[in-house]
Order: sequence, then C-alpha cells, then structure tokens
Amino acid sequence: MHLFHIPVMGIGFTVDSALRVARFGISTVISLADDRLIERVRRHYCGLHGLEFQPITAHDPDARANRVTAWLDLIDDLVTRQLDELRAQPYQPGTDKWRYVALLPASSTVKQRFLRGEDASQDLQRGAIDVNIMTKVDSAAWASDGTRRPPEYSLAKAALRGFARSKLASGLVLSAGVNPSLFGYLEQFDGFHRDAKGHVAKPTILKVSDLRSAVIQAKFLAKKGVEIAEFRVESGLNCGGHVFPTDGALMGPILQQFKEERASFPAQFESLLESWYAARGRTLHASGRGRRILVTAQGGVGTAGEMRRLSEHYGMDSVGWATPFLLVPEVTLMDEATRVQLSAATEDDLYVSNASPLGVQFNNLRGSSSEVWHRTRVAEGKPGSPCPNGLLAMNCEFNGEGKPLCVASAAYQEKKLATLGFASPPVWNAAKAVYEKACICVHLGNPALLGLGIETRALPVAVCPGPNLAYFDRTYRLEEMVDHIYGRRESLVPANRPHFFAKELQLYVDHCEGLEGKKAEAFRDKLLEGIAVYRALCKLPAFPGENLDSLRTALDAEEARLRARAPVDASMTDAPAARPRAQAF
Repeated sequence: MHLFHIPVMGIGFTVDSALRVARFGISTVISLADDRLIERVRRHYCGLHGLEFQPITAHDPDARANRVTAWLDLIDDLVTRQLDELRAQPYQPGTDKWRYVALLPASSTVKQRFLRGEDASQDLQRGAIDVNIMTKVDSAAWASDGTRRPPEYSLAKAALRGFARSKLASGLVLSAGVNPSLFGYLEQFDGFHRDAKGHVAKPTILKVSDLRSAVIQAKFLAKKGVEIAEFRVESGLNCGGHVFPTDGALMGPILQQFKEERASFPAQFESLLESWYAARGRTLHASGRGRRILVTAQGGVGTAGEMRRLSEHYGMDSVGWATPFLLVPEVTLMDEATRVQLSAATEDDLYVSNASPLGVQFNNLRGSSSEVWHRTRVAEGKPGSPCPNGLLAMNCEFNGEGKPLCVASAAYQEKKLATLGFASPPVWNAAKAVYEKACICVHLGNPALLGLGIETRALPVAVCPGPNLAYFDRTYRLEEMVDHIYGRRESLVPANRPHFFAKELQLYVDHCEGLEGKKAEAFRDKLLEGIAVYRALCKLPAFPGENLDSLRTALDAEEARLRARAPVDASMTDAPAARPRAQAF
C-alpha cells in the first residue's frame, strides 16, 4: 500500500509497531531476539485488551519458540480485528479509515478510488508484519543442569521455529550474513516453500549489503527449496544498529548492479529450486517461474528527493525509513528521556563504537543512560553486566567447552582483567577495550518496557541510531513523517543536509583510513571507482529536495583525501587490518 517500509530497529523499538501502524497499510519488522521481552510485552497487551494470559515460563522445554509463536499469533489477531473495524467505519474526517487514505501516496489507485467517491474499503490491506532474525545471534541453549541442549534449541533456530509455527503470514528477514545451520533449518518447515497452489505462506527476505553476497545466500537457500522474495539492500555504514562495511563498494553502484542484474535472477535460482522439488517427487509451481524478486533499499535516506532517486532511478520496490521513526512516538517504543536526547543529538553525539559483544562495530549515542550505567559500574569497582539474558554469551576464552560468557558480562570482565594483571578493577581508560563492551541485549529491550509503562523504575537504555538522526531535531506525528517521506510538506530537515550518498562516502573514507597494506589499497581503489560512477550521476537533474550539490562537493573532497594516501609498495605483504577507530560524525 505504501512506497516505504519501517525496518527492524534494535530489539524493542519496533516490537509492537505493527499494532500501531499495520492497520494503515504500513509495513514493519519485529525483532525476535529477546523472547523474555516478547513475553512481557505479550502479557501487557493481553491485559490491555482483556484477554486471558497464559504465561510461558522457563520450565517450558521449548519456551523461546512458544513465546515467539504466542506473540505473533496475538499480533495477527489484534491487527486483523483492527483492520476489520477500520473497514467498517464511514469514510469521513476523524476516522481511522479517513486517516488511512490520507496517508497513502498520491499514486495509490485505492486512494484515487476513494477520492472519486467509490467505496474501496475491502481493498484496504494491512501492512506486512515481518520478523527479523540476526543470523549471528545463534548461540547454544543450555539446560538448568548446565548441559548443552540439542542444536535445534539454539537462539536463532528456536526463534525461527516459533515464527514457522505461528499463523502469521509474513516475511522472514534474515540479516548479518550466512548461517549454514540456520539456513538449512528453514528446509524443515512447509511455510517457506510453495504449496500445491503455488503460495508461499512465509516468504524469505535477505538483508544484504552487496550483490555478490546476495546471490551466494540466495543460491544456498534455493538448494534447500527456499526461494527469495526480496533482497533488502542496506548501506554497510550509513545505517543504524550494527555496521557491516563492504569491500569499498558504495550504495549507488551496488544498487545499479541490482538494477542491471535482477532480470537474470530467475535463471540463477530456478534450476536449484527445481532440483529440490524433483528430489521430493514434486514440481516447482508455475508461479515460481520467471517471478520478479523484489529489491528494496534502506540506510540513511532522509528526504523525498532521495526516496525518489531510489525508486525512480534505481527501480527500488520500496524504501526503508528507520532512524527518523525513532522520533515518532506513535510508531516506536522508547522512554521519554532518551527520545529527548535523540531529538537534541548532533553529529558529534552519534558515533560508531565497539560496544557490541559480537565484535562488530555498533552505532551509538554518546551520553546514553546505558553508557552512563556502564561507566558508573566501573567507577564503583563493579564493571560488567549481570548478564540476565545471555543472548550474546558466545565467548569460550575462559570456559573451554563449558558454557560460554558474554564479553560484556561481569563474569567475563573480572576474568579478563585478572589475565591483564589487574588485581582490582582499574579506571575506564586503563582497560577501555574491556569496559566498552556493553549489555546491548538487555539495554536495547528496556526502551520497550519503559515506553509501555511495564517498568517505571529507572533502567539503562541503549539506542543505536544511524547518523541520519542528526538532521531531525524534534518528535513528529505520523502524518508529519509520512508527508515528509512523500514530499507533501515542507521538509523536516535543513536544505543543506548532505545527500545520503555523500554521507556514506565520507563514512567509507573514514573507514579506509583505519586500514593498512594491500587491503587499504584495494578498498581505496573501489571507492575511487564508486566516485567515478557518482560523477556521472551528478550530471543528471536532481529530484525536488535532493541535495545533489552536496554530493558533487563531497566527491571532490573525499577523492582528494583518498589520493593523498601514500601508495603502498607492491612488495608489501598484507598487514593486519587495524581496528577502525571510533569515529564521531
């Protein structure tokens, strides 16, 4: 129904967004990372709607999967009810039906029918209620007696099983790269395959950063009989949450590759799918042949002109808007204090950190209550988190084959500090590499508990916006943000805001400066290739609200930075890549 979607954000920011906006045709994504949080939110909504709540306790042998199923089934029921009630309303100001139609883009045929006086109520559809599994978060599950549970109870597989068993017909967004074990597990569930009528109940969506990795992952899944419904291309650096840099390939050239190659996708994947069905005495349904695989994009988009660049120039089927919706209380969950911090955040407040226990760089907000909490514990001589959830407990440095630890936990940090020769916890700067690992699994969930009033005591909150947030300076109503997205109002960001391609280029050149040896040279050359592509793009007319002048300026400045790097002697061997420094934007 809309030309944009709201991607997953953190663990709790979008956990109930579908209940807020799906009835208006807006698509959202729920993180399945934290089943304990999900269970508490489900209890809240059962009470809010007067529904019986049957708790799923840790004594349930499949608690994680069952909690996910119960929450998704509840959301499906509630959104179905919401949409039925909306369709039954009169089309007049003040009703949700009127609001639904007003929010639609001008190109919507449904909107045009209503404006002509026709009743198109039954054509009003809910937005997709997709779910996200970060493939890297798949640590083993452990029984209460300390023994390791079978592989199917790992974090990602249990979440996948919960979604597969739910009645929610929506997409599964897989992010963070290939997990062969998890990808193979999809094969067991009918919902990810075409049925006899050619329908896929639970389409698979891959969040990727480049074409090569997209094709590799899609072929792996096709061999399991799982076809890709959508490639969701995200900027490697100009995004929120964790960052996954490419080899220097920039967003524009990557999207151009998808545009040029998408017609070849059926031929690349269909033979693999056919083999899977044939091995089971079945045939690939005709609807699975020659189909169009959707390609969408997200990461740093901030104006209607940039949105049109993606949809009209690169042919994207939808554009993801994430970080700006952190400032729309009607859509995302957050405590008021953190929302105020985000509204006031400048470029200097938003930085790439080493806070994630996953060892992947992580976008962060300087001065967040999570950061204050961690620094206070260090100052009090009690560094690290109690680690109540253990979602990122993957380090076996001190436990051998036993139960692993999270590097942000107090248990790990105590042991690590001892190996470094500290008899007692030192000050922050003396052991920064240890202390900067943060409890993001709990602290990213706390905003949901505070936002719903489930918790009223002060809790530390982590937030992971992209650098785009610096250009949005207050909270907004849903209508304001949607009108901004479609260019129907005065822009919410200043006219001199840099083009999102320009911002990404700057971030990549910053990243390149942290590399060494031949790796740095290859990265630099790839960036120069991208700059050449953008110079051709800048010769085209700008869309209204698209600051192409800022991209032209950035191309000159960033190319000069790259060419100022001394060339590496051809005889040099690769030097270890330096850890990219924390970079303030």
